[in-house]
Amino acid sequence: MTLINNSNGSSSPIDRKNLQQFTEKVVADLGGAITAVLVYIGHKLGLYRAMADAGKPITSQELATITKTSERVVREWLASQAAGGYVLYDGQTQRYSLPPENALVLVDENSPVYLIGAFQNITSFFKDSSKIMEAFKTGRGLPWGEHDPDLFSGTEKFYKPSYLSNLVASWIPSLDNGKVQKKLEEGGAVVADVGCGHGISTIIMA
Repeated sequence: MTLINNSNGSSSPIDRKNLQQFTEKVVADLGGAITAVLVYIGHKLGLYRAMADAGKPITSQELATITKTSERVVREWLASQAAGGYVLYDGQTQRYSLPPENALVLVDENSPVYLIGAFQNITSFFKDSSKIMEAFKTGRGLPWGEHDPDLFSGTEKFYKPSYLSNLVASWIPSLDNGKVQKKLEEGGAVVADVGCGHGISTIIMA
């Protein structure tokens, strides 16, 4: 047990084991936050898609050429992605590859495990941080329409796989003993699409 002096002059007992465990947790969270930004960048620049479309391991120069980006920066991005397990690296050939399982999560927008939208949402929260801090002070809240556009696009990407799998097949038929589905099929319903991205649920229903 260690004593640490507080700013008010008092002392607090510090458990070194608890301190170590919490520090490790925070460092892990920081790593996750940094990874989230790099995943968002990889998506926006088309790096993951280019790797998936290549169909074979490629070098950093090949990826940079395909995506019209700087090889030097792409090389660093690939190194971090390999260290995090998002892509694979072959030290003998110095080539990188995106496993098909990873592509389902990072590239295929119709995959039931596609998660890029969640990374895009996280990015929007950082962009909106000043507005959120103001909401803390005023209690006014932050209307949906005042969020960063990445939230709308990210929400659509994140929920689209679930909508494709369940909305028409099971969710709507289960409402009010099928009456909602019947009304929609007859064209006699007005639908309000709020907070679902860019209307992807309404488009699927149509």
